[in-house]
Amino acid sequence: MSKWTIGYGIALTALGVGGFVATGRKQKTALIPVGLGLAAIALGAAAVVPWLKKPALVTSAMVGVVALTSSANALPALGAMMRGEDVERKPAVVARSILAGLSVDYLAGLALQSRSSQ
Repeated sequence: MSKWTIGYGIALTALGVGGFVATGRKQKTALIPVGLGLAAIALGAAAVVPWLKKPALVTSAMVGVVALTSSANALPALGAMMRGEDVERKPAVVARSILAGLSVDYLAGLALQSRSSQ
């Protein structure tokens, strides 16, 4: 699961940097996923150490939950965008929706791996 966690961290980091560039490097809040991504990368690397594996993966799951709960409220606005309605801050809606999707995928992967290893 450490590779899965590192991959999640890389995806979040890329999302944050991409969002920052897409906003013309004006919206520093677009970099929030970078912080979450770097935390996930560090936790994934720590999970390689046998005695750190469980606490690192539990903490990385908490990072995933924080990312999901802080971004899921963008999904209704994404639905509105897809219906052609006008929404404010379209790049933020897209980026936060992607963050929610990545986090759901990551947490589901952790849950499935946890169940299969028991």
